[in-house]
Amino acid sequence: MSRPMVWSLVVWLVPCSLALGEGSIAGKVNWDGKKVRMKPIKMEADPKCAALHPDPVRFETVIVNDNHTLKNVFVYVKKGLEGKKFDVPAEPVTIDQKGCTYVPHVFGMMAGQKLLIRNSDPLLHNIHALPKNSPEFNFGQPRQGMEDDKRTFKKAEVMVKFKCDVHPWMSAYVGVLDHPFFAVSGDDGTFEIKGLPAGSYTIESWHEKYGVQEQQVTVADGAPTTVEFTYRKAQKEEEGEQD
Repeated sequence: MSRPMVWSLVVWLVPCSLALGEGSIAGKVNWDGKKVRMKPIKMEADPKCAALHPDPVRFETVIVNDNHTLKNVFVYVKKGLEGKKFDVPAEPVTIDQKGCTYVPHVFGMMAGQKLLIRNSDPLLHNIHALPKNSPEFNFGQPRQGMEDDKRTFKKAEVMVKFKCDVHPWMSAYVGVLDHPFFAVSGDDGTFEIKGLPAGSYTIESWHEKYGVQEQQVTVADGAPTTVEFTYRKAQKEEEGEQD
């Protein structure tokens, strides 16, 4: 007598990417102190760079806006999203070499997202990324209009520095995250992080010179959660590149 056939079914559970939520964080980065103005960059070492600027270009290490806020502060969700997975955008993030500076100076992207590197200048640049959690890369772009979109960062890291070995004053920073919840303060010091699921989070702000700050926030669907960070110059701080 034949035995009945028994089928075995194995189900593989694959983590699904979560849809964005309806919560948001709207904030501002304040500056408590006198207006800081950085020194002009000495581009005379490369006459082609100097010729691109009829007026002096200043370092971007500290930019205090007219309303006493700070520009180029990277703000992101540091804790509260553990175990959650989000889709990596198909479109790349762009960093440009323009006027012998990197544009933008501070930005964010997701791990695995493509980075489009462009040279808009009529001269040689090289871009040298210095991550700790992903492979380093360093290559040249000798001609105007060259683009490269083959680079990614494999793992999250805050922050990754870029430098140009041809022009030592050039630098930029990228925050690489495994989620899309980050922003950079602008010309009025404000930022906004949209699409957060409701919940409790640790928010961190990062500034190139003045370091990091943290706040705990609770985000609900609908109305934005507001938050402010305040940075101040240390009493015995070295002036460095400041006027």
